[in-house]
Amino acid sequence: MDDTTSTGHKTHTTRRFKFNKNKAKSENEGGGEEGDDDTLGEQAEVDVEAWGTLSKSFRRVQTLLDKNCELIQQANENHQSKIPDDIAKNVGLIREINGNILKVISIYSDLSTDFSNIVNQRKRMKNNEGHTESLES
Repeated sequence: MDDTTSTGHKTHTTRRFKFNKNKAKSENEGGGEEGDDDTLGEQAEVDVEAWGTLSKSFRRVQTLLDKNCELIQQANENHQSKIPDDIAKNVGLIREINGNILKVISIYSDLSTDFSNIVNQRKRMKNNEGHTESLES
C-alpha cells in the first residue's frame, strides 16, 4: 500500500507492508513425508517469529520516520516565518529529530541481532533434522 504525502515543495511516497501471520503456517502445511510435521511446525513457528520481529521493528521505524517528517516540516515553517521565537523552537525540534534517528539506529541494530539469532535457530533445527535422519539410516 502506498501513501503519498505532499510536503509543500516535495512529494514523497511511503510504502507500508502488512504481515499475514498465517502465511508461514499455510505454506508449510501438508505435502511432506511422515514425521516431517514436527519440523514443519517448528519452521512455521520460526517463520512467524521472524516475520513478527521484522514487522514490529519496521512499524516502529516507520512511526519514527513519519514523526521526523512532521518535525522537519515544522522546522521549515519556523525557518521561513523568520520570527525569532519560531526559529528558536527549531533547536528543540532538531534535537528531537536527532533523538529519533538514534532510536531508528538502535531498532535496526536490535533487529539485526534478533534476525541473526532466528537464522541461527533455523540452522540448528535443520542440522538436528539431518542428524536425526542419518541416525535412522
